[in-house]
Amino acid sequence: MTDSQINSAIAEACGRKRRPDGDWYPDNGIAGTQAILNYCTDLNAMHEAEKIMYKHHWMWNAYYYAVGAGVFSLHATARKKAEAFLKALGKWEEKQK
Repeated sequence: MTDSQINSAIAEACGRKRRPDGDWYPDNGIAGTQAILNYCTDLNAMHEAEKIMYKHHWMWNAYYYAVGAGVFSLHATARKKAEAFLKALGKWEEKQK
C-alpha cells in the first residue's frame, strides 16, 4: 500500500468520512480542517489512531504481533505501526505485482 492509501484507510478506521468529491469532511465541523493526519510519518498521529483499539480490545493482540513482540514495538516507526494497525483490522492490502 502507498502512504496515501494507508493514511486514508486509517483515517476511515478512525471515523473520518469522505465527501462525494473524494475530499474529507471536517473532523471537527470547522471549515478548513479537511486534511487527514499523516499516519505513515507521524508517531503522534499513530498514537491517536491506537486509541480506537481501546474500543476494540481484540485488536491489541493482533497489533502487538504485527508490530513486533517485546521491546521492538516501543521503537517501531510510524510506518511500521500504521502497517500493523491495518493488518490488525484486516485492511492491509499487499502491493499488486
